[in-house]
Parts: sequence; structure tokens; C-alpha cells
Amino acid sequence: MKKIALINDLSGFGKCSLTAAIPVISVLGIQPCPLPTAVLSAQTGFSSYYCDDFTDRMNYFTDEWKKMQESFDGIYSGYLGSAAQMHNVLYFLENFYTDNTLYLADPVMGDNGRRIRIFTDELLDCMKELTRHASIITPNLTELCLLADIDYNVLTKHASDNDYLSYVEDTARKLLPQALTSQTIVITGIVRRQPDCAFVGNLAVTAKNHYYLETPYRGESYSGTGDLFASIIIGSLVNGLSIENAMEKAVQFLSPAIEEASKDNIPKNHGVCFEKYLHLLL
Repeated sequence: MKKIALINDLSGFGKCSLTAAIPVISVLGIQPCPLPTAVLSAQTGFSSYYCDDFTDRMNYFTDEWKKMQESFDGIYSGYLGSAAQMHNVLYFLENFYTDNTLYLADPVMGDNGRRIRIFTDELLDCMKELTRHASIITPNLTELCLLADIDYNVLTKHASDNDYLSYVEDTARKLLPQALTSQTIVITGIVRRQPDCAFVGNLAVTAKNHYYLETPYRGESYSGTGDLFASIIIGSLVNGLSIENAMEKAVQFLSPAIEEASKDNIPKNHGVCFEKYLHLLL
């Protein structure tokens, strides 16, 4: 059975991180192997939460799995809140990454032009180094600009232009030569506004091609949707699908889940109603 190592936190509420990834990877017929970076009572968007930091225990998982002579078809790392955690992921890659392994790094650092408060220049440099090792990275526009040292406002001022996607693609292509492997960059949550409507899409960029897929924009952002998207991408690629088919599968799954959450007025910190739509991944 294929296996994917999931390096992320575990939150009791918020339907994100490991609680989003584990069911998706399982339904795709792959064994999820969670390596927790932290255990939280609820994701950090809630006004109050308890967090047990697992940074100093992460390498125990790596060492024990090495003793067990395990191997992984895929590796997926999500939010990493310190340089030490990023170094732990690099240690994991040293032990388990091979030419036959797909590694997806979701460089969670901010959104809407703003960094997460703790993300210092030191952490940004660490994330740049980590993403160089990845087969796939899934930054939003803010994170793409941080990785490429591009001003977010300079890029997004073209958001209403017909060639906006070309600006985004050119920014992504600045990163490709820095990668240590053949890399696919999937830029998520690209909002294109027109006079009477708006769309949100995802753009995949490789050395030779690009692929864009969009849906009508509802103006809403729910906890865990990025984790669900990335989980479907890595699981689908491990199963042999193309990046185009993986993105289509992710959109077909997420669209009804987001629509139902919106109709039911689910608080955004609680995430989307994805469980009843898992059958769409079969």
C-alpha cells in the first residue's frame, strides 16, 4: 500500500491540517502517516486555544520510522512555525526522500499581502531553503511574492488586467531555477475581478507548461480549505494522476463543501462540510 508522511499540526477544532489531510489521503487509498508538529485544542484562528509544541519530539518519529525501515511514496509538510521545525523537516527528507518520492511543501506564511506575525526574515530564509527541495509547492499569492522577493502590491495592482495571470506565471518562473528537483508550483486563491463578477482560481506552473482552473468567487475563506486542496494534490499525484486532473478533482470536491458551509452560515474558523463529499474522491 502506498504511504504519505503528513508533517503538520493536529487541531481539535477547525477541520484543518492533519484532521483535513488524514481522511482525504485515506479515501484516496493511501496510508496516511502523521508526524505531528503540535497538538492544539483548536486552530489558531480561534480567540483561545491550547497548544502543545512537538518540535523537540518530531525527530523521534523520524528515527523510529527509520529503524522500522519504512519508506514513503509522498511527503507533505504544512504549517511550520519555527526554524527548528523546518530543520526537522529537512532531517526527515535526508532520511526518507528519494528520486521516487513526491514532496509537497505548503509554505504557509501569510495571506492578503500580510505575513503571519511570527514569520521573521530568518524563517522566510528557512522556508526558501525548504521549498527548494519540493516536487510541488502550493503558495498563495502572498507566499509566492515572499518566496520570489516580489512586492505583493506591485503584482496585485494588475489584478484587473487581462494579462494578470501572465504576471503571476512570470513570478512563479523566477523560482523554478532555484529548485533542486523538477518542480511544479501551484499558486492558489488567485482572485480575478471583472466589472460585474469575480473568479478565484489556481495556476500550475512547470518548466514547460502552465494550467489554470477557476470558479466563481464567493468572497469567503474557510479554515482548512488549503489543507484539503494540498492533500488532494499530493494524493492524486502519488496515485499517478496529472497535475491538471489533480486540480480538477480538488475543485470538484471543494466547491460543494464550500457552498454548503456558506449556505449554512458555518463560522469560517470551523471549516467546511467536507466529510459528506469524500465520496467524490473515489
